[in-house]
Amino acid sequence: MPSASPLLLIDGLRFAYPEVPLFDGLSAQVPSGATLVLGGDSSGKTTLLRLLAGELALGSGQLALQGVSLQSAPADYRARVFWGDPRSGTLDEQGVQDWLAALPARYPRFDAGALARHIEGFDLLEHLSKRFLMLSTGTRRKVWTAGALASGAALTLLDEPVAGLDKPSIQYLQQALAALAGEVDRAIVVAHYDALV
Repeated sequence: MPSASPLLLIDGLRFAYPEVPLFDGLSAQVPSGATLVLGGDSSGKTTLLRLLAGELALGSGQLALQGVSLQSAPADYRARVFWGDPRSGTLDEQGVQDWLAALPARYPRFDAGALARHIEGFDLLEHLSKRFLMLSTGTRRKVWTAGALASGAALTLLDEPVAGLDKPSIQYLQQALAALAGEVDRAIVVAHYDALV
């Protein structure tokens, strides 16, 4: 059962790109469990996730995750967050197995059993020996999502997680998110254009 107290506090967040204001005093409380950020293309969903991850600098406002402030303890805050863009080329030369094997050192609550279930659920076994650049868009996203869900990070941010996925993988993702929705010490924030039902 998710906790009644919020894991993430957003207070007075302001952010704008040049000539394009996006957030003006956004305040919210993100509880444990799964939260959906719903919006169409170019509505600011990815930007919001990047702000919550501490990847983009806030114009103003405060973020606190499990009581840790991004402004006063940025390294500690970011260490509690799983975020990244599976479309990025930064992992192209890295092996899938090597990337997955490095995650437990970064995330102390990493769940190896969960990773094994996600590898099976997303049908990834045959891809573990490949480099990221050899993967299709959908398979790359499945590997990334498997790592994210197994990370145990206090805040896990998933941007358009079904993009490029086949129907069985979408169904598995829905089941995996439903299972994580009951965790009391994790918040999974999913940005998507519909309700993922």
